[in-house]
Amino acid sequence: MLVGGVVPVGSVVPVGSVWDMSDDRPVRQPSAVDQVAEQWVTTLVDLDPTVATYIGVPGRTDGYGDTSPAGAAALADAARSARRALDAADARDDVDRVTKTDLGAELDLTVESYERKLHLRDLNVIQSPAQSLRDVFDLMPTATAEDWQDVAGRLQSLPDALEGYRETLLEGTREGVTAAKRQVELIAEQAARNGAPDGFFRQLADGAALEGGAPVPDQLRAELTRGAEVAAAAYRSFGAFLEHDVLPLSTPVDAVGRDDYTLHSRRFLGAVVDLDETYEWGIEELARMRDEQERIADRIESGASVARAIEVLDADPARVLQGTDALRAWMQETSDESIRAMDGRYFDIADPIKRLECRIAPTQEGGIYYTGPSDDFSRAGRMWWSVPQGVTEFGTWREKTTVYHEGVPGHHLQISQAVYNRGELNTWRRQLAGPSGHVEGWALYAERLMEQLGFLDDDGDRLGMLDGQRMRAARVVLDIGVHLQKTNPNGGGWTWEYALDFMGRNVNMDPAFVQFEVARYFGWPGQAPSYKVGQRVWESIRDDVAAREGSSFDLKAFHHRALALGGVGLDTLRSALVG
Repeated sequence: MLVGGVVPVGSVVPVGSVWDMSDDRPVRQPSAVDQVAEQWVTTLVDLDPTVATYIGVPGRTDGYGDTSPAGAAALADAARSARRALDAADARDDVDRVTKTDLGAELDLTVESYERKLHLRDLNVIQSPAQSLRDVFDLMPTATAEDWQDVAGRLQSLPDALEGYRETLLEGTREGVTAAKRQVELIAEQAARNGAPDGFFRQLADGAALEGGAPVPDQLRAELTRGAEVAAAAYRSFGAFLEHDVLPLSTPVDAVGRDDYTLHSRRFLGAVVDLDETYEWGIEELARMRDEQERIADRIESGASVARAIEVLDADPARVLQGTDALRAWMQETSDESIRAMDGRYFDIADPIKRLECRIAPTQEGGIYYTGPSDDFSRAGRMWWSVPQGVTEFGTWREKTTVYHEGVPGHHLQISQAVYNRGELNTWRRQLAGPSGHVEGWALYAERLMEQLGFLDDDGDRLGMLDGQRMRAARVVLDIGVHLQKTNPNGGGWTWEYALDFMGRNVNMDPAFVQFEVARYFGWPGQAPSYKVGQRVWESIRDDVAAREGSSFDLKAFHHRALALGGVGLDTLRSALVG
């Protein structure tokens, strides 16, 4: 989650921009607490210019922040300073009280994570500097020659950023704080792919074109080519460094242990949960999902197992897409239909939020993800599908619920609504705040909501939704089980081999996806359970509010109040909506 701040709180974007406030919605005057939050946004942009790119605001968009140990120390010092300023600021209303609670928790976690030296082992297959230094190019503007000049500059800056990251990981080896060998090996392979002469960076430079397809100037193209070569070489060198310098000193133990896992769990949930109770609940939830799937399988074909029902669905030509062009078009059509169906009935969707772009990602790592709109909506929210090499067929029965998860009423509606609430929320609240448990929990809540509202009445689509829900329940069990070294459901330990078999038995996914997913859980502790645990909290809050309000409970009004808060930790969410 990243930050911005091109338009101060309380300002009005001029009429005629993609997003404006000409509808006379009230504009909240910034408070002392808002000012602390805005300053924290500014600090983060100064420390890491890629933050400006991620939310689409002007900044040093041709460079990176300091990825060395000194950069981590500077972030921790800035967090301590911001915490003191926040404590000194008086909250004047409920908006401020939510900001103080959530920003305070975020600042405390930043300092605590630094003091526990977690940055020294920040190396995993999906969300670490090893990926984010490359991923930022996916969101850089490319319409003008000036945009491409920024791309060329950032390509030239990439070797220094990887060198700083290298220093951080070396410090970890000296301190005995290292990532697991499994993650080091896998990321060395990722780095080799990024550094391939015909890989991402070369394709980026070769594909450079201005808006409308006009060619970039020859001199600029030469700069892009040189930048692509140095960036690719830097990744090749980084991969070799991981193999030769980090791997021999990395820990053979995948588990991070209870103390670190508790901190990771707090960070991803914005709440403290009983991890042992959550593990047992996950086992029970997994059994419920399995039983529900089996009932639907029997309806698809009398007496069929889940595996047989999947065979029937996969054999239905009407449910299969061929190629990524068809996948992208289907994603867009399904997303647009959902927006039309939801608006005015279950949600009030503002016009800027109705624009969602569905794209095939430029990588082949696997996974489906969402990136939010720029702060002025000039860049729309985007749904990305990273398709592994060789995967050419896609079952719509599996993925209809994914579109709801990533789009509307899932991530896109939630995140874009926070951006739209410029008049009420400071920049941190609408662009930065909100842990995974809030965001991903809402997306799973949205999937179940669509079923409850009748949009997944087709048994195939419903089985696909349950396949995803079952996977998320399995992740609760696997993630906590691995990192707390608990007894697995069969009575043994959580080994890599058992985890692969466990996921293979509980999800219907291509083996390449399963391999990637399990590697993700082993290297990114606490994140995977936040989806299902977050859903559990969201549904509990809705039910508590419904019970309190009785016959006056209105689902659309509840959604409006909840999304108007922007991103918040789950404990803050409960206190704001339930009391």
